[in-house]
Amino acid sequence: MSILVACAFVFGAGLFVVLSRRDVIGVLIGLELMLGGANVLLVALATVSGQDASTTQSLGLMVLVMAAAEAAVGLALLIAAFKRTGRSQVDEFGEVTG
Repeated sequence: MSILVACAFVFGAGLFVVLSRRDVIGVLIGLELMLGGANVLLVALATVSGQDASTTQSLGLMVLVMAAAEAAVGLALLIAAFKRTGRSQVDEFGEVTG
């Protein structure tokens, strides 16, 4: 039961960061916290319920790879947007032009 509370705390902290931060790096960090909390909860609940360990571990690894890819794409977009506009705040990216 304590793992559930810990995962909920990490996910909640990530959600708070996403909703409260204005810079893109902070939002990406919050998203990573949310994915990490959900991943730990997934693996913990699958272990407790008696699921096959290899299936659970492969699913957890897939979530980690997806989180790394999301961070890489997000940072690449941030760098491109910063080079073009010189801004890194979420509120300042109100309009997308080609």
